[in-house]
Amino acid sequence: MADVALNKHETSVRGLLTARRGRRRMDFSDVLTYGFLVLGLLIMFTPVAWLVLSSFKTQANLQEFPPSILPYSSETAIVEGFDQPLPLYDVTLKDGSRHRLAQIRRVGRNAQMIDPINPQAGRVTVSVSDAVAVRKVRLATENYTGLVANSGGAISGYVYNSLFITVVATVITLVMNSMAAFALSKYRFKGSNIALVSILSTIMIPATVVLVPTYLIVAELGLVGNLWGVILPTVATPTGVFLLRQYMLTIPDELIEAARMDHASEWRIFWRIILPLSSPALAVVAIFSILSRWNDFLLPLIVLNRREVYTLQLALSSFQSEYEVRYDLLLAMTTLTALPLACAFIFLQRYITTGIASTGIK
Repeated sequence: MADVALNKHETSVRGLLTARRGRRRMDFSDVLTYGFLVLGLLIMFTPVAWLVLSSFKTQANLQEFPPSILPYSSETAIVEGFDQPLPLYDVTLKDGSRHRLAQIRRVGRNAQMIDPINPQAGRVTVSVSDAVAVRKVRLATENYTGLVANSGGAISGYVYNSLFITVVATVITLVMNSMAAFALSKYRFKGSNIALVSILSTIMIPATVVLVPTYLIVAELGLVGNLWGVILPTVATPTGVFLLRQYMLTIPDELIEAARMDHASEWRIFWRIILPLSSPALAVVAIFSILSRWNDFLLPLIVLNRREVYTLQLALSSFQSEYEVRYDLLLAMTTLTALPLACAFIFLQRYITTGIASTGIK
């Protein structure tokens, strides 16, 4: 059965990639469609590829202009009489011959070179315009290992804090939003439309407007410096309530009436019937919640005032100081921060189209 499912999946993917309007040759609409898809792929994927490749570059490679696409590093050689390895250059001398020399130092537009194979031949002064650095593609994996060394092992705590906030807040958000959506979609009571409009109207209020009142409430509850101070203010989202309500409207009321005739409680109806049937919409709300909680920076910035409770987003700001920015570590940390979001999207992507498309059907 697994082989049959795999063959069907491969056939569907192959059919999608080779589909065309014309039977034997490409139609103009096919060229336009595939061109648009390729353009969208480049626009979406190029920044991600650039981020991942740059995370494997050294600090010197990142500061080069014009920038290089692949991560390069200069080749070095150990020369007798020097404690540190010297960078290698392909140098064109005045007689037109080319030699591979090691650079001792650079002064202005001139550099002192030495033959790494025969250092007894003495030093040679050449113009930097006649020297080309010998480089090779190399992944600077020390950027990732350096994260642990520079953070003193605290990076595991940052990961735990971000995961705890994201998972707990998402679970509570799904429960509260689904309960509100169930009441607004399946119960008829006076003021239900006013309640729905009131909930949706909060979308127009910018988050920064309620930031100070939110902090005051968190402070009164004694949750400043606590992870729950970030979780509780954001557990109810008007977008999630609206999406779930619209999807629950598509569930036939006859199913609920039949369950009530079988003496099922309202909680049992909600837990055993409504939630399983609403799984596509729940997946969409879960993705939105994961993206929001994982990338949240402003609320944790004002609530979490101790380094032990920092999230990954707050930890990113520690790689820049008043005098320098460690772009190599910053890009490596950014790549690691984006990985959980990519994994969540991969596992839940099949629900996205179904969930969003179904929320507008009644």
